[in-house]
Amino acid sequence: MRCEGAKDVSPIYIIYRVVTSGAFLVGFPPFLVFSCLSGRHQKGLRERIGLVPRALFQGEEGAPRIWIHAVSLGEVKAAIPVIGCLRALVPGCFVSLSTTTDHGHSLAQKSLEGAPVFYAPVDVDFSVRRALSRVRPDVMVFMETELWPAWITGAQSMGARTVVINGRISSRSIDRYVKFRPLFREVLGKVDAFSMISAQDADRIIRLGAEPGRVTVNGNSKYELLIQMANPAAEEEMRGLLNLRPFQKTFIAGSTSRGEEDFVLDAYKELMKTFPEMVLVIAPRHIKRTPLIEGLVRSKGLGYQLRTDLGRPGIKRTEPVVIMNNFGELFKLYSVGDIIFCGGSLIPAGGQNPLEAAVWGKVVFFGPSMDDFMDAKAMLEGVGAGIMVSKPEDFQEKALWLLNHPDVSERRGIRAREAIARNQGAAQRHAEIVASMLTW
Repeated sequence: MRCEGAKDVSPIYIIYRVVTSGAFLVGFPPFLVFSCLSGRHQKGLRERIGLVPRALFQGEEGAPRIWIHAVSLGEVKAAIPVIGCLRALVPGCFVSLSTTTDHGHSLAQKSLEGAPVFYAPVDVDFSVRRALSRVRPDVMVFMETELWPAWITGAQSMGARTVVINGRISSRSIDRYVKFRPLFREVLGKVDAFSMISAQDADRIIRLGAEPGRVTVNGNSKYELLIQMANPAAEEEMRGLLNLRPFQKTFIAGSTSRGEEDFVLDAYKELMKTFPEMVLVIAPRHIKRTPLIEGLVRSKGLGYQLRTDLGRPGIKRTEPVVIMNNFGELFKLYSVGDIIFCGGSLIPAGGQNPLEAAVWGKVVFFGPSMDDFMDAKAMLEGVGAGIMVSKPEDFQEKALWLLNHPDVSERRGIRAREAIARNQGAAQRHAEIVASMLTW
């Protein structure tokens, strides 16, 4: 680990540190009482205040240490192939990974053999410094848009090199970040390298204050894992789950948000006029909204079943609509979709990753709000496998045309999968940036 003295701390960072530390000290005691009384929010609580178990890091003295922070499920999926490349580039390196969400933590534990996985500290000075003193990284890696002032400052002051990989700044986020540009300019000045997804992301991080000479464009490592995850056996599994007959059409609406289910259901009822046996599967972004969706489906005069009911012995799907009130199966569900709509895109939420469906060889529909996945959107539109819609009648017309021309749909889907395959290599490029930070 390099050893440097802390650089002068500016007044704006001091203000940030005072405000966040004060808010934590005021808010944490009542939160702790609530957590103890209710039993909620206790998972990983010690780690979130910096008490990362020391036992996770015993027996690895002398090995280069790389700490990667991937906040949630999507970032973990992007980090996994990078870690594989790092282990090949730097044999014997010790990689650990922190997450913020339970789902990200669970996926990381299942996927990363031999790598400590723990919950990330909150961005308060004493929490991040305590965690850093226990993990002792030589390189601190932040995935995508994780720009935490106290954490980055603490890592740099303790001698770790700091890197942002698979970096992205959406058009929705940039205006919000610019309001705090003086703070971000100082924080970004402490980052040694920025390995961004696209040229637009690179331009935006420079606009926030990153030094242009430290910024490179290396693609999206999320593409790497998708190809590996698309196991053909999933289609048979999902066809059995949904009790689909041969040639029965399926409409998958994935990661939907409030207001989008109404759009989907209206389109579905129109499509049923031509394909009366079509099955609709709605997978909401937040399963706590399931009761609201149930009421909406009933109001449309449609029968439905919950995914959790289908898991019971002897129960088969018989209703036209299935509501996914569980996690972890949407990716596999896309394998059986004839019409696929990618949610979070009709409202200003930035969209969801359309490549999770496209990698199965599918054409994907989405709304106009795809700011968080502009590179994926452009890739699919470039091969005719991404279709933007904003009105129900437009969606109905284009979906019906594809259903009536399955050969065209299949060809476009094949081109989509080939385009994803051609974009392999981003994980290796990001890993090379991280490896270059190690000076041995």
